[in-house]
Amino acid sequence: MQALHTIDPETATGETASLFTATHQALGVVPNLAKVMANSPTVLKGYVDVVTALGTRGTLSADVRERIALLVAQENRSDYCLSVHAFRGTRVVGLSTAEATRARRGEADEPWAAAVLDLAAAVVRDHGVVSEAQLAAARHAGLSDGHVVEVIAHVALSVFTNYLATAARIDIDWPLVRHTD
Repeated sequence: MQALHTIDPETATGETASLFTATHQALGVVPNLAKVMANSPTVLKGYVDVVTALGTRGTLSADVRERIALLVAQENRSDYCLSVHAFRGTRVVGLSTAEATRARRGEADEPWAAAVLDLAAAVVRDHGVVSEAQLAAARHAGLSDGHVVEVIAHVALSVFTNYLATAARIDIDWPLVRHTD
């Protein structure tokens, strides 16, 4: 049972209603995560704004963003977020099931994506501590300082949603993927 209430999109008002409408237009559904996040309209708006900015003006491709989200969800044992990003990764951005599974382990065949995942893994596993050698490896693979900042931003956003989904015990409204799978 969920630990936090969900806000019903049918009864939401003001900016929350507008954010739910935009979310529904973008995803075809208002996920339970957004319904829980809407308990604080400021948090929902901030999250939507950052995700939108990174998705529309950021330099990381959708498949790389989904791979980061899969890795972080696996590390944090967030079945809700694993379910969301396995669905989005394979059905929306075109990752194969094998690519999505490998991303959960921090692996990718493409050298640039592998370097991104190596960096993201270091950030999430070591709570932001990244060694000079890890930064040098990322730069050697072609990541700029801007890329590094975006990778850290995506890790941080994923940690936030992982923690919220887990703490709130949000009902999974996507095809189920468990961290133990």
